[in-house]
Amino acid sequence: MEYLNVAPVASIIFVFTIVTSLYAFYDNSVYGKFMLHPYSVAKGSNIYTIITSGLIHADWMHLFFNMFTFYAFAFTLERLMGSWQFGLLYFLGLVLSDIPTIFKQKDNFHYNSLGASGAISAVLFSYILFNPMSKIYIMFIPIGIPAVVFGVLYLIYCAYASRNSRDHINHDAHFFGALTGLIFTIIFVPGIIQNFIGMLTGGR
Repeated sequence: MEYLNVAPVASIIFVFTIVTSLYAFYDNSVYGKFMLHPYSVAKGSNIYTIITSGLIHADWMHLFFNMFTFYAFAFTLERLMGSWQFGLLYFLGLVLSDIPTIFKQKDNFHYNSLGASGAISAVLFSYILFNPMSKIYIMFIPIGIPAVVFGVLYLIYCAYASRNSRDHINHDAHFFGALTGLIFTIIFVPGIIQNFIGMLTGGR
């Protein structure tokens, strides 16, 4: 109940995404209805899948990593920026992270995309503006990486992987979700740039 009181939007998103993802694991027909199919969306069909594709995941590992990242940053971020701002950030992260994919894959009938990674990247990068020197831990690396350093490396990797990777991961959604988080926070959180610079320079 504590999470529901202090971060109601993040709590609802967290529970709802887990429930819908688990339901899809046991009813494969959900994938056909919820997955983003850029070819169809570009032709004006199934526009709603820009949202619903963020409510399902490919497998347990995909769901775990996304929800673990969400849990690590989203509840704190909602307390920092406010509930309606957080809800709008997440919604725009879902939508705007998929737009480049729709344009890029609009003629590829066989391409589909799913998962909340774009919106969660928006959450992560918004959090980085609030706490650039906090430590982010990655599996098999025993020391924490400053969030701002992780952010730079993450963007470089996503840009590279988008052009060169063949792992069937939508790196464009990660990249543009991250940019959405940065731009949204700069626009909707007064003083965030000063906060960011101050924390980097030790002024705060």
